Amino acid sequence: MTSSGPTPNCGVRTSVTDPRIPTVDLRLWLSGDPAARAGIAESVDRALRSAGFLLVTGHGVDPGLRGEIRDAARDFFRLPERQKEPYAVKVGGRGWLGPGAEANAYAEGIETPPDLKESLSFAAEDPTGDPAVDAEWFLPNTWPAEAPHLRDLVEAYLARMRTLCDQLLELLGVALGEPEDFFTRHTTHPTWGFNINWYPGRDRVGDPRPGQFRIGPHTDFGTVTVLDRQEGKGGLQVFTDPEDGGAGWEDAPYDPEAFTINIGDLMARWTGDRWRSGRHRVLPPPADVPAEELISLVYFYECDPGTAVRGIDSHTYLRAQLDAITAD
Repeated sequence: MTSSGPTPNCGVRTSVTDPRIPTVDLRLWLSGDPAARAGIAESVDRALRSAGFLLVTGHGVDPGLRGEIRDAARDFFRLPERQKEPYAVKVGGRGWLGPGAEANAYAEGIETPPDLKESLSFAAEDPTGDPAVDAEWFLPNTWPAEAPHLRDLVEAYLARMRTLCDQLLELLGVALGEPEDFFTRHTTHPTWGFNINWYPGRDRVGDPRPGQFRIGPHTDFGTVTVLDRQEGKGGLQVFTDPEDGGAGWEDAPYDPEAFTINIGDLMARWTGDRWRSGRHRVLPPPADVPAEELISLVYFYECDPGTAVRGIDSHTYLRAQLDAITAD
């Protein structure tokens, strides 16, 4: 494509729901057009300074693959609990996180009932050769025999996520005014996590307790999160600070073609708090749609073990935060 000059919103459109959260067409970022890249980088910087969220289209990830993952995971989640129990793990493990396992608001010091969700959790497993690091961060994943097609589907998806996240981190490096490899030089052998989150309806979990959410208010802990979500009444909300002109809690903008991207605490720290870790929550299952069931695919991308982020060890911090959200 050609351009007659810099255009601040070239390759970017703002959401009618929340103009603080733009939609970025990644194809225009990857095209190499200087004007488009400059406009995208400026819009990304502006968004991450306020809400900490973006929508990204043009990512090239097949929607059919995402649908097949949901179908395979749903079959597992709907099994009787006794069939899922052999795969049960604690937060940070590889396997099934059952009802009551997490309370994400604990990370903010808020005492809430456990989150109303179940998850299948996977994480990095290719060993580094360092026994201590591998024993904590690079263990084999567990694949339920009751979902025989899930592994191939998820592994195909994870390969796309790794590529996408490095592309996003290159964009973020430029948006920060740094070289394109400012972040990716620290992702040669990164840790990552992938959760398939199942949010059953009230017809399965009953009425929420006071202060109970599908996921309580929190910020993510790492660098970049890539969320593929479904629209629903009991869906994602984001928080923008009213003191800075924000709206408080409001429904996140939704585009079925887009991934929802947010940055986490480590990324905010990495930028000297220029950027804001995106605070969010997932609403309780709605009373007026008691059978509403949603499944989200959530990929958490981190950095290489041992990476120091402005004086703190990145993975010591990550482990402490995972421990913090473990429900009692």
